[in-house]
Amino acid sequence: MAVLDRTTTGAEKVATGDAGDAGSAGDAGAGGRRAGNGLGVGNGLGAGLALAALATVVWSGSFVTSRALHDSVPPVQHAFWRWIIAIATVAPFAARSAWRQRKLLRTHLRFLLLAALLGVTVYNTLVNQAAMTTTAGNMGMIMAASPVLMALYERLGGARLGARRVTGTVIACAGVLLLVSKGSLTPDFTAGDLWVVAAAVCFGSYSALLRRRPAEIEGPAFLLATFVLGALMLLPVFLVSLAVQGGFEPTTATVSPLLYVGVVSSAVAFFAWNKAIDRIGAARAGVVYYLQPVCVALLSYAVLGEAMGWTQIVCMALILTGVTLGSTTRSAAVGSATKSPALASAIKPPARIR
Repeated sequence: MAVLDRTTTGAEKVATGDAGDAGSAGDAGAGGRRAGNGLGVGNGLGAGLALAALATVVWSGSFVTSRALHDSVPPVQHAFWRWIIAIATVAPFAARSAWRQRKLLRTHLRFLLLAALLGVTVYNTLVNQAAMTTTAGNMGMIMAASPVLMALYERLGGARLGARRVTGTVIACAGVLLLVSKGSLTPDFTAGDLWVVAAAVCFGSYSALLRRRPAEIEGPAFLLATFVLGALMLLPVFLVSLAVQGGFEPTTATVSPLLYVGVVSSAVAFFAWNKAIDRIGAARAGVVYYLQPVCVALLSYAVLGEAMGWTQIVCMALILTGVTLGSTTRSAAVGSATKSPALASAIKPPARIR
């Protein structure tokens, strides 16, 4: 599990340049290798984009499962059991790391509590609540607004987003708005849509917060700590839901989706998303997140039979165009290297012969 550790060395910072464009997590010798071969920035960008895409595709399935379980499992109970399963999945790999760093975790308890509240306790509960009165497709579309908030947070933090990423974000956002409005100037929102808007704010804030995660906290320890704290904060509400609404019948139709969201959407996807933000930053990962409404629309059409017409297809094309434009750079390796004096000298053009 050494690859899960989030350790950033001084050499890596030199090699990767602006943290707003790319952060890096890996072993101590990675920075030197990047500086030596000039390929590390591009490789880190590709890996970060792949991790962000993996998390986005997996989370798309969560909206479908939330909608599928809306009439059989109460929203709070759905969220609570999701995180209990996630804890059971992560614990065998992360317990030793968390125990070793227990003093460090206590030191940063306030940060962990805020991350757990936004990303674990509130976010998924709001999504499950939204599924009671809106479609999976609408949830995916509206959630695609959260990258706008991620980019805003990074800009406020002093990061340069660049013209390509800003343009890509605007195009993708236009596709999302057109999709939600069904091509009309008067969108028809339901109560569930508003719950998803609140969830999007939580997720965008959580993703931006990850950039401030203490570098010395290892990835497995961070995941396990936030999962446990989030479940503990959810416990009182879960008990109230159990007393008022009663439990649900554990059948294949209810347990299988819970296993999916607990193991794949929680343990795997959250790890992939956190590592993506380490490598490429919340703003660029957020642009990849615009793929979610496309994935959700396709899954909801295939699994739930939700309609998909030409409007959705055109809007998906806009979203994909925005993602492609906003998640790539004109020259990642050279662009990042020139921000570092150490690497700029290595690629400086030869002086003209007088």
